[in-house]
Amino acid sequence: MKIINTIVAIVAGVIVLLGYFMPSPMIQSLRTPLLDWAVILSGIAGLIAIINLIFGIHWKRVKDNGGSKGFSIVLLVAFILTLIVGIFLGPSNSGFQKLVTAVQVPIESSLMAVLAITLAFSSIKMLQRQRNWMGFIFFLSVVVFLIINSGVLAFTADIPVISNLLSGFHQVPVAGARGILLGIALGSLATGIRVLIGSDRPYNG
Repeated sequence: MKIINTIVAIVAGVIVLLGYFMPSPMIQSLRTPLLDWAVILSGIAGLIAIINLIFGIHWKRVKDNGGSKGFSIVLLVAFILTLIVGIFLGPSNSGFQKLVTAVQVPIESSLMAVLAITLAFSSIKMLQRQRNWMGFIFFLSVVVFLIINSGVLAFTADIPVISNLLSGFHQVPVAGARGILLGIALGSLATGIRVLIGSDRPYNG
């Protein structure tokens, strides 16, 4: 059975990969259903994960007599209300989108604030443990970008030299993000190749 799973996975992967380079109608007719099945299975996996999160973890925590059920109750109420409103109004409703955005944006902003504090604390700890040039550069980068993005240098927008310098600093995180995306792409490519040649077999459990 494991050999059959490996053969099916390799054949499906090769068909999808060839579909990107060979515009053959026969390959496209095989590739399209495979991609559709992958999207459907991904949606089902996400639904199973949500059901497990709601009923397998938080609902069980609410039923238990422990003292950490407050956050679980808030999550369950928010999930049920969002689900009911989303079903009746639809995800494309402007009022529903504004409601979700009004909750999501402050949460994401708070997470970014926590991330900034965590990076600052981590840079200090790294500088204490590793007194080398890499630790110093990381600490200096965190401090500089925290100052730049805090808005305290907004008064320099009318000064040409400083504004151009700050504009150049704002491009550095973009380059870092592209580097991370390239790393993710290379890692995904390596993983895909290992699955195609049968070296990794995640479908066997």
